Amino acid sequence: MDTPLYTRPDGPAVDTAGSRRDRVYALLREEVLSGRITPHTRLGEVRLAERFGVSRTPVREALARLYSDGLVERRENGFHISVPNLAELRDLYELRVTLELRGIARALEDPDIRHDPGILKAQRERWEGIAADPPAPDASFVLLDEDFHADLSRASGNRALTDSLVSVNRRIRRVRMYDFLTEDRIASTITEHLAIVGHLLDGEIDAAHRAMHEHVGASMEVVLERARRALTRMALHPDAF
Repeated sequence: MDTPLYTRPDGPAVDTAGSRRDRVYALLREEVLSGRITPHTRLGEVRLAERFGVSRTPVREALARLYSDGLVERRENGFHISVPNLAELRDLYELRVTLELRGIARALEDPDIRHDPGILKAQRERWEGIAADPPAPDASFVLLDEDFHADLSRASGNRALTDSLVSVNRRIRRVRMYDFLTEDRIASTITEHLAIVGHLLDGEIDAAHRAMHEHVGASMEVVLERARRALTRMALHPDAF
């Protein structure tokens, strides 16, 4: 039996078709975005229905919504995780660079805009701790990286900008997570994060803007080469996450 999603304020829990549909969609979407499902795994309705304790109908509806979201794709043998090709990655990376730089450029254009020092100090402290005890190379490092960039964008004060950046990063996470499988990549990311947040805390907005541009990819050629390497690693290590 399905687990109730909500409770009436004056009565017992209520389980409706709508609540089941929304619950399965939310759970499956999180599975997809977290990287816990590999691109080689077929998203079978029967298996997923058993896993979530529901009938096949809410699973089928959830898969249809994920397909509309662009997170899964339909192949001959069923649904699978959608993996962007190089052309799509180029567009998404270009959008990511634009959003990242815009968060800093706002402060360059308007002297009244200041990045939230509380957020910046918290991130600096966090990454100083990471620098003192660097983690071993692992695909899950991408989550720390995403959190850093989301917080820097949040510190700029434009919530819509941050929401867009978070959405883009989730869409390219499946590829980007393979960018953190070497010690030198982990080390350079830590160093660059600390440099960016340090410039912002010191009021060096121009320097922060330049450092961010270098960090996220000064040229599209750098971005595409990084994406090619990530796609190759994905093919060699499909279960790295």
